[in-house]
Amino acid sequence: MILVTLGTQLQSFTRLLDAIEQLDLDEEIIVQAGCTKYKSNKMKILDFISYEEMKDLVNKARVIITHGGTGSIVEPLKNNKKIIGCARLEKYGEHVDDHQTELISIFAEQGYILEYKDGDDLEKLLKDIENFKPKKYISNTDNFILKLQEKLKTL
Repeated sequence: MILVTLGTQLQSFTRLLDAIEQLDLDEEIIVQAGCTKYKSNKMKILDFISYEEMKDLVNKARVIITHGGTGSIVEPLKNNKKIIGCARLEKYGEHVDDHQTELISIFAEQGYILEYKDGDDLEKLLKDIENFKPKKYISNTDNFILKLQEKLKTL
């Protein structure tokens, strides 16, 4: 199963769904679409789902294709999932700026995910991800909280 996550932004993100709609796949595709309205006979479109439902879908997914939301990337990485990231772009009215481009580029450059950009062949990326070995994600949050607590004690 392929899980596609578009986040909860108010701006529509049909560009990614259009690319997926063009694929010749014989696999279940589930989309968490948020505010993006889209009709498809290939994809099961869900608007908003609970955290528990998302967690379950992430666990079941073979591949995750996601927008550039930090949580939409980091949570699946914690579960050792293979991810293709596609940034929402300001020029298409998909977001207010292009910060997702930077985020996805960094994750891709460091070997955590594959990046899908305009003009790329998504079908090829889905083949490439079969042999892709994502770098293991190690969160530094606990260490950061510990250091912050120590600093707060000194104030």
